[in-house]
Amino acid sequence: MSDARFQDGGEAPLRLVAQDAEDLKIISSLLQDAVLPVTELKYDAKRHRFALLLNRFRWEDRDQAEQVGRVYERVRSVLVVEDVRKVQSFGFERAEKDLVLSLLSMSFESGPDGTGRLILTLAGDGAVALDVEALDVRLDDVTRPYRAPSGKVPTHD
Repeated sequence: MSDARFQDGGEAPLRLVAQDAEDLKIISSLLQDAVLPVTELKYDAKRHRFALLLNRFRWEDRDQAEQVGRVYERVRSVLVVEDVRKVQSFGFERAEKDLVLSLLSMSFESGPDGTGRLILTLAGDGAVALDVEALDVRLDDVTRPYRAPSGKVPTHD
């Protein structure tokens, strides 16, 4: 028996779960530079669920695209966080319906008894903080990949 290799994933959609800080690092790296309209931030207080529908750059495909001369791709994905008790946003106006957000990273600050705060850091000094009973994050690709509109790999100055 051997560990799975990156190449074993092929073109299948991603379906990942994070239940600890190490798992979250993997999902965070795959979501770096994902973009979404502010209207796609949804909190269902009754179900204690926070969800985002975003367009993520396919980092896992970048090297392959470069090797064969294929265009870079994005894919629509859903990020779901369970057991959310409180949501706060900083540095942007949720009421500004035309606002497009760019996700830079996610991190987890653990608290007592498995609780903690999941922080989604956005470009432009924005953030969303989710107080959770336990870290339970799921990432699912929900469309086929499509050509990245810019045709470029995201960069940061």
